[in-house]
Amino acid sequence: MKKVIDQITDVVSEAFEIAGFDPALGKCTVSNRPDLCQYQCNGAMAGAKLYHKAPFLIAQQVADVLSAEPMFAKVEMVRPGFINLDLNAAYLGKLLNELEVDPDCGVEKANPPQSIVVDYGGPNVAKPLHVGHLRPAIIGEAIKRIARFMGHRVIGDPHLGDWGLQIGLIIVELQRRQPELPYFDPQITGGYPEEPPFTINDLEEIYPHASKVSKTDEGYKEEARQATYALQQGRPGYRALWKHILNVSVNDLKTNYEKLDVNFDIWMGESDCQDLIQPMVDQMKVDGHAYLSNGALVVDVQEADDTREVPPCMVLKSDGAAQYETTDLATIVQRKADFDPDRIIYVVDKRQEMHFIRVFRCAYKTGLVAQDKCALEFVGFGTMNGKDGKPFKTRDGGVMRLEYLLGNVSDAIYTKVKSNDSGMSEAEMREIADKVGLAAIKYGDLSNQPYKDYIFDVERFTAFEGNTGPYIMYSVVRIKSIMNKFMAAYPDAKLGHIVPPESKKETDLALILCRFNEAIYESYTQNAPNRLCHYIYELANSLNQFYGEHNIMKESNPEKQASYVAMIRLVLRVLETSIQLLGFTAPDRM
Repeated sequence: MKKVIDQITDVVSEAFEIAGFDPALGKCTVSNRPDLCQYQCNGAMAGAKLYHKAPFLIAQQVADVLSAEPMFAKVEMVRPGFINLDLNAAYLGKLLNELEVDPDCGVEKANPPQSIVVDYGGPNVAKPLHVGHLRPAIIGEAIKRIARFMGHRVIGDPHLGDWGLQIGLIIVELQRRQPELPYFDPQITGGYPEEPPFTINDLEEIYPHASKVSKTDEGYKEEARQATYALQQGRPGYRALWKHILNVSVNDLKTNYEKLDVNFDIWMGESDCQDLIQPMVDQMKVDGHAYLSNGALVVDVQEADDTREVPPCMVLKSDGAAQYETTDLATIVQRKADFDPDRIIYVVDKRQEMHFIRVFRCAYKTGLVAQDKCALEFVGFGTMNGKDGKPFKTRDGGVMRLEYLLGNVSDAIYTKVKSNDSGMSEAEMREIADKVGLAAIKYGDLSNQPYKDYIFDVERFTAFEGNTGPYIMYSVVRIKSIMNKFMAAYPDAKLGHIVPPESKKETDLALILCRFNEAIYESYTQNAPNRLCHYIYELANSLNQFYGEHNIMKESNPEKQASYVAMIRLVLRVLETSIQLLGFTAPDRM
């Protein structure tokens, strides 16, 4: 279904043309003064300069043409040259019924669909997920789901950190603890044990210890560098250990991402692009893009109109080793070969913006991808902070594991659900707490603009009132409750047709419903799930105001009553579709 705002713009643009003016002046927007009108067009203001004519005269000529248009109930020129518009109730009713029969609630699908890779997650192997992994997982998952709903082919990839110094540190520390393991004997080149010599809990203790030692013991750190180099050169024992580390870590990561309802289509990392690095580097040299600077191989990416210095992209370090720029570039080569994407979206800490500016420019300049065929996009996110305004920590100052955060929020919701004394079983209360707790966390994060820092406040995020996930859940559950009551009282009722709205609250709700298409489109094109959060909060508020004015169960007119139920059922579909795209679901009761 074509966006309603575009339908209105088409009609108004035609009216400008009929009146003798440029149809491009007919662009319409949702009114910023809903007390005065529903939609507005300000094109006459710009037209005044083009046609050397008072804007109110232009606006009046266009309004005269529009006065015969059945789409509108009101067309009004307001000085100095605005055109205020209200939709006809019959037209609004027609739109609602089109949404009601559309399985996608009126959302216009992409034509043609694109192939998109979303790079998000970014965990290092051998480490537990912590709160720092929350934002890329939540934002990336929502971006992926929204793009898929638009009809695109989307591949989600965590891009694991599985090939760097942390692996060498684990190898060195493990060798010191268990030197008898066959992986460390250079004479043994195969037949290694199938079972790993450690658990995920072991790794979560080994790596932090090794990392801490390496900060003060240069000899230890050099051993880790040598072990990393030997691993990357293919030493059999180290490769076998690395595979154990990867398998144990990925299984644990999958379990924890599942708790967040985050799913990746492929599980690839830095190691997967290693064979592509040397051919890529050689080609950059042949093409004259890469040159030596202080021993390092670099590509200049500074552009003439830059207002700040953009350092060269370092393809290889002075010792010939690859680094993050190298593996990110090689991963672009790999993704081009595997998926031929139209877009690659990176959901990464905003503090890495300069890194990706260099990588993207280098990829375009060296021809790894063509800028007009593959858009490389950076979605930088801010930090999740505690009430003190600093990055979120545990009470003892450590970084909180993600599973503990999820548990704490679920417990807070459970306490509230239990205090209602609703007679639910313990198992049901726990299930509700888990669902609403996840909604509290995800909505609390996604309702902010991605690039902004925000305060993680458990009390505010778990409130059942205000702009929160639990409030959205409550609105969904409330509709389900009314639907159940209605169907129990009128089991033979036939729902489907929505009559044109009459009251203001009914009209307001209808207008917001008709903007679902626009909300999805804006969220997709701007990589901004917060736009969808804003929309469903507005929709939930309008729904609850509608309830306050219309007692559905006591409505005496059967046709109007059935229409009300059909409309709130449509609201339910839009809300449930939206929260699924944001990565959570609602319980049947709370």
